[in-house]
Amino acid sequence: MTGVRAGVRSRVMAAVATLLVVAGLAGCASVPQSSSVQVLRKVTDGEAPVLPPGPVDGSNPLDLVRGFVYASGSSADRHGAARRFLSAEATGWDDASGLTVLDEQFDTVYPPAPTEPAADTTTVRIRGNRVGTLTPAGAFQPDEAPVEVDVTVVRRDGQWRISRLPDGVLVRLSDFRSNYRTVKTYFVDPIRRTTVTDLRYLPTVPARAQASRTVELLLAGPSSALAGAAVSQLPPAARLRSNVAQSPDGAVIVDLTQVGDLDEQARRLLAAQIVLSLSEVNVGAVRVLIDGAPLLPERTDLTRDDVAGLAAEVQPRADVPGLLVAGGRVRQLTGADPGAPVPGPAGNGAFDVMSAATTADGQRLAVISREPGRQRLLIGTPEGALQGVELGAGSMTRPSWTPTGAEVWTVLDGAVVARVLVDTGGATRTGQVNSAELAALGPIQDLRLSRDGLRVAAVVGGRLVTAAVARTGDGEVAIRNVRRLRVADLGEVVAVDWRAAESVLVVSKRTDRPVSLVSVDGLSWQLVPSSNLTPPLQAVAAAPSRPLLVADQGGVWSFSGGELDTWRRVVGGMPDAVPLYPG
Repeated sequence: MTGVRAGVRSRVMAAVATLLVVAGLAGCASVPQSSSVQVLRKVTDGEAPVLPPGPVDGSNPLDLVRGFVYASGSSADRHGAARRFLSAEATGWDDASGLTVLDEQFDTVYPPAPTEPAADTTTVRIRGNRVGTLTPAGAFQPDEAPVEVDVTVVRRDGQWRISRLPDGVLVRLSDFRSNYRTVKTYFVDPIRRTTVTDLRYLPTVPARAQASRTVELLLAGPSSALAGAAVSQLPPAARLRSNVAQSPDGAVIVDLTQVGDLDEQARRLLAAQIVLSLSEVNVGAVRVLIDGAPLLPERTDLTRDDVAGLAAEVQPRADVPGLLVAGGRVRQLTGADPGAPVPGPAGNGAFDVMSAATTADGQRLAVISREPGRQRLLIGTPEGALQGVELGAGSMTRPSWTPTGAEVWTVLDGAVVARVLVDTGGATRTGQVNSAELAALGPIQDLRLSRDGLRVAAVVGGRLVTAAVARTGDGEVAIRNVRRLRVADLGEVVAVDWRAAESVLVVSKRTDRPVSLVSVDGLSWQLVPSSNLTPPLQAVAAAPSRPLLVADQGGVWSFSGGELDTWRRVVGGMPDAVPLYPG
């Protein structure tokens, strides 16, 4: 995708595809202690959708294979549209063995051949760039690399058809986005005992299978991106006792078995996993049963509002303002006097402040100050005293708080991720983070904790990287499952911040595409208009429901994403400005 389309709203910039409404339900099945229910059919129970057109009579081999790739975007009827391009010899093609997402531009060419091909048989090579792959559990795995796939084409009754091809499907990114929808599935942070999101992708057809397929995704467990960091209240042996169905009063029934023993908290977390995930496919009320009995006896039918309090992501309080650092001081970003220093040591020049961060509730402030020969982390309150932490380093990245405000992270000398634990009284102690997997990619130039605390987004060696934060019950913390995202598209990245749990805002050194929104798995990449900005950009800040912020040579600029919106200057005359939102 090469641009942000008109009409982008700040609340939807994190989305990869617009959510579709779950269609009507059909069929009947028996569910214990209920009657007259409608089954929400499995994905394999197709709906006979209208398929894309088949091959054009008279197509040459190159155009035939190109049309086959276009048609492969539709998964309906076991990729029925693509199968029209196959000869009888290729009927055994296994379209379910894997899905590779290609960049938009790809070629179909004749490969060099050692011998002259037969008149009615030839080879066509599909040549393009892979963006990544889709797992059987619907998770996208970024894996940028060149791709070459050879297929054999034969002429039958005057028409060319594909007679031999490798198993699996090649799909252009635009076709994937048109034929698949984004679904946030929910799993559990095992330490905080809250729910966290995991992006998945489902075929848009058949629509009536969305609820059933979403439950199947939950049964498959967290994706590899969250391996070791998130868990599920559904054990590997768990399964559906009967088909997902709808009762006469409109509640979707999910009846599970082999779930094992669950205490009260585990039952509520399981309810939250199922209800929040199904709300993604427009299911309003859910009746969760275990072996036919209600999961939560006190409330049989549950809605999103009933379990929303178990979500891990902490939103910054609306009354906690953004700030900026410039000229060695923490300053106001909004209000009557934007750019004015804040009261107290953070703003009165007592410290030479380079960057800062406040907690989501605005009660604590962490700053990185410049001192002779080193930089230092200080922690306190926004307008009160700041106490130094015993960390020594020549450089430190801007600090980042965990959702609860109990920890603040920074990177020492581009190599060591340090965490400082802050108790309720403000006392601090340092802790370790196993960040070897991250540091192996290069110097760590920026690092931000997500607002659910389970991920980091970082700039490492000039590349955008995401990873999971894995914690153990005895306090060990490690950064795992590191992934580089959109290397070719973004160029050299300067800074990153979390827009939402599913997306990050990125600024790079590219003058033609300095600001981008990228999904946490790297599938979605959207350019943000750069009108009025003067590259190079140096800093970025983002938060849900707030304008995007970047800093260029002239100051801090905001973008709200309206129909005709452009970047608007908030504070000028501050070439070293670093804006920040709570978190």
